[in-house]
Amino acid sequence: MDYREHIEDILSGLPEKPGVYIMKDGDGEIIYIGKARVLKNRVRQYFRSSKNHAPKVIAMVEKVRDIDYIITATEMEALVLECNLIKENRPFYNILMKDDKHYPYVRIDLNEPYPRVEVVRKVVNDGAKYYGPYVNTGALTDVLSAVSANFQLRTCKRDILRSLAKGERPCLNYQIGRCAGPCAGHISQEDYRAMIQEVLALLEGKSEKIISGLRREMLAASDRLDFEEAAVLRDRLNTVQRVAERQLADFASLEERDAFGMGELRGNFLVQIMMIRDGKMVNSQNFFIEDPQESREEVFFSILKQYYAGTAYVPSEVLIPFAGEEMPLIEHWLCEKRGKKVRLHVPQRGDKKKVVDLCNANAQDVLERREARLRREWDRGEGALLELQAQLGLPVLPRRIECYDISHTQGAYTVASMVVFTDGKPDKSSYRRFRIRTVEGIDDFKSMSEVLERRLLRAMEPDEKSVQSFGRLPDLIVIDGGKGQLHSALNSMERVGFDIPMIGLAKRIEEIFLPGESEPILLKSSSPALHILQGIRDEAHRFAITYHRSLRANAALVSELDEIPGIGKRRKNALMREYKTVEHIKTASLEDLAGLEGMTRAAAQAVYEHFHRQNDETAPTSEGE
Repeated sequence: MDYREHIEDILSGLPEKPGVYIMKDGDGEIIYIGKARVLKNRVRQYFRSSKNHAPKVIAMVEKVRDIDYIITATEMEALVLECNLIKENRPFYNILMKDDKHYPYVRIDLNEPYPRVEVVRKVVNDGAKYYGPYVNTGALTDVLSAVSANFQLRTCKRDILRSLAKGERPCLNYQIGRCAGPCAGHISQEDYRAMIQEVLALLEGKSEKIISGLRREMLAASDRLDFEEAAVLRDRLNTVQRVAERQLADFASLEERDAFGMGELRGNFLVQIMMIRDGKMVNSQNFFIEDPQESREEVFFSILKQYYAGTAYVPSEVLIPFAGEEMPLIEHWLCEKRGKKVRLHVPQRGDKKKVVDLCNANAQDVLERREARLRREWDRGEGALLELQAQLGLPVLPRRIECYDISHTQGAYTVASMVVFTDGKPDKSSYRRFRIRTVEGIDDFKSMSEVLERRLLRAMEPDEKSVQSFGRLPDLIVIDGGKGQLHSALNSMERVGFDIPMIGLAKRIEEIFLPGESEPILLKSSSPALHILQGIRDEAHRFAITYHRSLRANAALVSELDEIPGIGKRRKNALMREYKTVEHIKTASLEDLAGLEGMTRAAAQAVYEHFHRQNDETAPTSEGE
């Protein structure tokens, strides 16, 4: 049966009842989940005239090959089921919260006789109290530090009642004053519960009582001249105050609310939620939605539903920036989820309006800052490459740029580096280095010719290793140097039959030399294109120097080892692999040296005595000798 006939059969059989519909593609993957007051009416709308459909809906419908549905008793049941299925399946065409990382929560299970404060990544409907999510890890660290410093709560997972019955001894945390020792009966359940209530107050933003108590204790310790204790209390006070200060805004009249705001910029949306507890803004979270085809209202209420589907806590009032037709249904759902009355409210004046306006302003600001950041990244990346292409007259955008540099000391240990930038950024996995084989003495031109020929010839080799390392040719080659180095490199490239755009970059005044051009190009010092060229040139120089230094160090080590009797090629290699430098060999014990591959006790003794005798001979003499 043709899939169109299959879809028509499904559409004709849809019930006139509430429920959830599930659209699938040809591979059986779920691509969209929605809810409907009347399944028959809602689903059929997708497959009728498409002239009023958004491009996203048209694209989705073209991929639909099957439709499942689940009938529910009420529209609200359909709403709950829709939220759960979207969260579980994350369909491609649904509006999804981009910022749904598993941020940490603080969990306290009051059902336990001696509750612990623990950090979890997932909220479960298990009767425990959850605080968060902590988007800023610094805020979570401060909270945990304040709890640890001020309350002797247990951190272990012991069965406390069993430990009490068996008469077990408390752990080290009790000995150092970090735990009250409930496992050994050193604190009653009532006193422990009182501590837990103070921790709950701190997490809920009610920190005034803790701060005033710590301040009194600190001043009392200072009056007793116990400055050490006063300093400890001062540090605890600072930690608690830092936690309180992170609860930035003060909305005393709002007590306990969630407030939502929304920003829009160039077709993108951002929804912000502020969590207000005890009149203080204790946390906020942003959800970015990129280029949706849905309306502003559809985007907002989709995020609202997904947010509360994923959190265990619902406040008594949720402030939102505008109304929508789903408001009564969502409000009913939130009431059932909370077990008490919940009000969805669009404020028109007063503090409630101010906090929603603040959310709107913050959401808009985040969007604008995000666009400015993306613009800067584009300017430094693709924008700089486009400028480079235009300035140098390149046939294609130089996404892969290779730069070559030569390094030597008076002609000794001449090496070269090949550094790669991909899309304007270092691609360190593609860096390569070369030891010069055919050139004696100082001749940077010939050295550059050798390196370039070797690199390009490797691209023509059939073996897999060469293809992986050198198979992708660059869009632009940068030679560290002026006209002479560029001319030599061009001749090498022509000899092996390649035609790749190539320039020379002279460091003195950052002159860019092009083949066949007598005058160099000078870019403005602020040019992002010049910054890319400078960056790859400096990186090539650094990489070459690093390799050159390692060769010199290895050569010095080999030379030193040649003086030791009984140390041949195999033993030298073993020593170099293990210790790399003379200084590291000097710190090795005789037993460590004897344990190396191919090393006898006598050979290890010779190495040990050589370096330690040398140390003794060069050691400074004592005063008077």
